Amino acid sequence: MRRAVIADTGPLYAAVDTDDSYHRRTRDELQRLARDQYSVLLAYPTLLEAYSLVLHRLGTGTAATWLREILIGSTLVNPSPEDYLHAVTKVASLPDQSITLFDATVAALATRLGAQVWTYDHHFDVLRSRVWRST
Repeated sequence: MRRAVIADTGPLYAAVDTDDSYHRRTRDELQRLARDQYSVLLAYPTLLEAYSLVLHRLGTGTAATWLREILIGSTLVNPSPEDYLHAVTKVASLPDQSITLFDATVAALATRLGAQVWTYDHHFDVLRSRVWRST
């Protein structure tokens, strides 16, 4: 089985927005992931969140192109009901943190699948997820 990372919204958005501070880093990491033969997994909730950001910040044309490209380059995975319950429990256990259900769900899914999370969000460290880092 190929190694896999689950993409968070940050890198997905940064890949398309040339003005994003992580754009260049994301492009470099995409090349490294391909070179090292990682599969990029994309949870459905993350797809919805990232598409909404692209649509509202960059417009309908960019969003349509981004969606076609992202669907070609990723493997979609659906969180289970248990992943969602685990995410809700995790958020409730960290009331002093502003962790979204999107992030907690990705963390739960990554744990279940034994995958690392490709992210720039420190909340995944708080969630004790295995984070993929290029350096």
